Amino acid sequence: MKSAPASLESSRSRALGSRWHQLSAGLICMMAISSPQYVWTLFTGPLSAKLGGSLAQIQVTFSLLIILQTFFSPVQGYLVDRFGIKQLIATGCGLSGLSWILASQASSLTELYLSYGVVGGLGTGIVYVGIVGLMVRWFPDRRGLAAGAVAAGYGMGAMVTTFPISNALASVGMETTLMIFGAALGLVGLLASQFLRQPPAEALQTDIRVAHSVVDVAPKQMLKTPLFWLMFIMFTMMSTSGLMVTSQMASFAKDFGMTQVMVFGMNALPLALTIDRICNGLTRPLFGWISDHWGRENTMALAFCFEGIAMTLWLSTSDNPVLFVLLSGVVFLGWGEIFSLFPSTLTDTFGTRHATTNYGFLYMAQGIGSIFGGPVAALLHQYTESWIPVFAVAISFDLITAALAFFVLKRLRASWLAKHAL
Repeated sequence: MKSAPASLESSRSRALGSRWHQLSAGLICMMAISSPQYVWTLFTGPLSAKLGGSLAQIQVTFSLLIILQTFFSPVQGYLVDRFGIKQLIATGCGLSGLSWILASQASSLTELYLSYGVVGGLGTGIVYVGIVGLMVRWFPDRRGLAAGAVAAGYGMGAMVTTFPISNALASVGMETTLMIFGAALGLVGLLASQFLRQPPAEALQTDIRVAHSVVDVAPKQMLKTPLFWLMFIMFTMMSTSGLMVTSQMASFAKDFGMTQVMVFGMNALPLALTIDRICNGLTRPLFGWISDHWGRENTMALAFCFEGIAMTLWLSTSDNPVLFVLLSGVVFLGWGEIFSLFPSTLTDTFGTRHATTNYGFLYMAQGIGSIFGGPVAALLHQYTESWIPVFAVAISFDLITAALAFFVLKRLRASWLAKHAL
């Protein structure tokens, strides 16, 4: 008969081995819900032609998708914690796929808003927040890497579907494309979700590689702490900074004269967008892994300064097509890591028990960033008739947030952990 310590060690070994299977299943779920956001631009023309709406009216759908995904994330996180990871992630993947099927039959803008925007936003939000919350529990010693890996799945997943969807639109039309890919992506997500489960707490708690354990803090108590709101402000500033530039890229590329030039035998703008998507995905696990070894705040300071410098160089060499393409990738390499650094830092600070719901509240910062980064940047450009003020705000936010991470967040978190360590 095995002794209790030996049995516990065996359980721990099995848990630590199976968590890589959990990461794989979570990655597939994230890839399955990435297309509604990242290939949306392919549908705007056909939808405008079918429904008779202007581009601005059609784009309301995308705004609804992002707003529902982010602003309802605390509720979605609570549902995951309350009813179980497998059931809720399956529901989220199903809703995401169903949104495309319903959108294929939409005959009015209202129906498009409700299907693609509302149903799709709720579904993708459940999956995104739920998977990130699950991974930071499964990987207490590698939270940055795990959160970054699944976030990369969301950032890069649409690379698998972009060309097939584009070809399908040309060959079978928008309605059939939405129906086929909605059903296929929903089914893939549903199947992958059946392999998900919560980690056995007792087994993972014995992992000696975990640097520290903290008292689990419920959302109500977390929202009363200055430490949370500091992270929220920092996340909002970084989200705004990145989206100020990335959401306006096609517009300022045109003003910089980059839409009609060739780089390495390809059109500069599509090439830049392709490189950007790759870098935006790779940076999430990369800087997450660095933060696991070098510290969250140190990595934040490095990454945010890196992006600010890259943006400065990008603006100063905007008349050089080769540098425009290459530096756009460097900018994305310095921005996408916020989706691994902030959730891992939050869980390190406030514990794992309420990790999903807690991250849901922090993730609302992304929604605020999307509002300021899109319309506000466009208005700033319209008012000043220059892109320099837009870049100046973005660069300033990068450098301010880097300073806050190193000089303020680092000190406050150290004090918090000293008081609340187990």
